[in-house]
Amino acid sequence: MGSLKAVAIISGNTNVGGSLQFVQDSSGSTHVKGKITGLSPGLHGFHIHALGDTTNGCISTGPHFNPLKKNHGAPTDDERHAGDLGNVVASPDGIAEVSITDSRIPLSGQHSILGRAVVVHADPDDLGRGGHELSKTTGNAGARVGCGIIGLQSSV
Repeated sequence: MGSLKAVAIISGNTNVGGSLQFVQDSSGSTHVKGKITGLSPGLHGFHIHALGDTTNGCISTGPHFNPLKKNHGAPTDDERHAGDLGNVVASPDGIAEVSITDSRIPLSGQHSILGRAVVVHADPDDLGRGGHELSKTTGNAGARVGCGIIGLQSSV
């Protein structure tokens, strides 16, 4: 079987936009690659959220995808939500080039991210270490400035 592929088209506040491709390899890891534009320069929290619902914009995508009911953390932590992908970095011109590989965001199986949403936040994710009341749930990453629903991509 070839690798599974998915795509998310990002849209959101003001000029935020972009596209991301998700490719699951034979080991089960998923590589996220693409570009998000229209961001303020610097770090932005980047997560998979539980719901693929954008009827009320990015707010209706629900909480971070967390099937194992863990606290928020960094992508390298054992204690983390499956959807915790850390931060993306926007350049001075507002463009974030995304290239992340993670083993907890499969495109198949019980904890698949297909049909869920990818969300980029206004502020940096403190990776659960900030001491803020929201650190252990959201990383205190602020408003949702862009999102997209993750869907299967054509193989042609």
